[in-house]
Amino acid sequence: MELKGSSYCSSFPDNFLFGTASSSYQFEGDILADGKGLSNWDNFTHSSGNILDGSNGDIAVDHYHLYLEDIDLMEKLSVNSFRFSISWARILPKGRFGNVNMAGIDHCSKCIDALLRKGIQPFVTLTHYDVPQELEERYGAWLSPKIRIDFQYYADICFKFLGNRVKYWVTFNEPNVVAIRGYRSGIYPPSRCSRSYGNCSKGNSEKEPLIAAHNMILCHAAAVNVYRTKYQKEQKGRIGIVMNSVWYEPFSNSSEDKLAAERAQSFYMNWFLDPIMFGKYPEEMHRLLGPLLPVFSKKDLECMSNSLDFIGINHYTSFYSKDCMYSYCESGAAGVIKSEGYALRTAIRNGALIGEPTEIDWLYVYPQGMEKIVTYIKDRYNNTPMFITENGVGTTSYIRNDVKRVEYMSSYLDSLATAIRKGADVRGYFAWALLDNFEWIYGFTIRFGLYHVDFHTLKRTPRLSAAWYKEFIETSKSIQTS
Repeated sequence: MELKGSSYCSSFPDNFLFGTASSSYQFEGDILADGKGLSNWDNFTHSSGNILDGSNGDIAVDHYHLYLEDIDLMEKLSVNSFRFSISWARILPKGRFGNVNMAGIDHCSKCIDALLRKGIQPFVTLTHYDVPQELEERYGAWLSPKIRIDFQYYADICFKFLGNRVKYWVTFNEPNVVAIRGYRSGIYPPSRCSRSYGNCSKGNSEKEPLIAAHNMILCHAAAVNVYRTKYQKEQKGRIGIVMNSVWYEPFSNSSEDKLAAERAQSFYMNWFLDPIMFGKYPEEMHRLLGPLLPVFSKKDLECMSNSLDFIGINHYTSFYSKDCMYSYCESGAAGVIKSEGYALRTAIRNGALIGEPTEIDWLYVYPQGMEKIVTYIKDRYNNTPMFITENGVGTTSYIRNDVKRVEYMSSYLDSLATAIRKGADVRGYFAWALLDNFEWIYGFTIRFGLYHVDFHTLKRTPRLSAAWYKEFIETSKSIQTS
């Protein structure tokens, strides 16, 4: 097989992490195995009408039992890192209100040891959307400041029992998505929104996303503080956060649309990163939301200081952004409301799409967006070390000769290499995903895997993209060592 893109393999630095990514709810299955408690996603997927195909993650792809087989697949890919998340409810079935489930700790420990035996670095996320259902029922999870105590307690346990072998920790995966989909549109648990925003029985789409986000930011800071003060010196690991990151192109060259693109970033990604990095919400949010924004106390700010070793970037696609503050935008479209910055999000301009459409309705192929979002983060956040923690393209078909995925990955890695050559401190790339898996509200209707999974037999079969990624990694490594 001829390798496309080998000309830019040399752009990736020594010790660069090439890996694949996963999450506990999407992969593990066996929702009550070995003392695990129920999570918010266990509860949500068992309520009728929430998942497109009516499925759930009770079995998922059974990674809980097949992890050794899956690690063998990683070894065959030649990856040197695996990004996965820990199920909070597997470690603390009732949060801090119950006992530590040592069977859950033991399982995670065995997975980590198995990875290290193969020379694969664990890259561990503490929460990838899921929280113990117990905390949701006790006090409303992310809507209550009480969750900071729970998250800090959970993080401490993970660092204590697993941190001697983990060099990369992530506090949150895509907290911006949790805040927006859980508390504005209500399409993710806990399904809270105002009636005008979605089909929810309770919630406030203007206020609650801001409250949930504020509490997640403080939880991140609390976990980092524990790691810094108790574990990092001895364990010598690094800790960061992962954001869903979309590149926004101005709809036109007008100053209004350029400002709208900046507002779109501030109300989506900078919403979390600015407080963590600079101790304050973006100016665009302050100007538009004013007193609706929660306030950080002096003690909060002290805890947040120096609370990132790296920024994780989940990047798939790009959109145009059009001003809706001074121009008319049709109501109901994405981004047009005050709490989203009056910045319309659209993939179409003058009748043309921003990039080649895919089988996924929100994903357009715009590889230059990779360089642009990485450069944006580099410039705004002082070139803090970055990892591309997710990137990939899904299909709705069972195709195994996935040429389009190969073309997508090649073009996005080429764009990433350009950003690195221009000085961006990027230290890793993780393909989403190792396997076809449970894709949240889409259930099993979307396939992102380098390996095809037969969801009836759970048999894993490599796609063309797996062979391509393996050759790309090996070519890159050979260039680095030559």
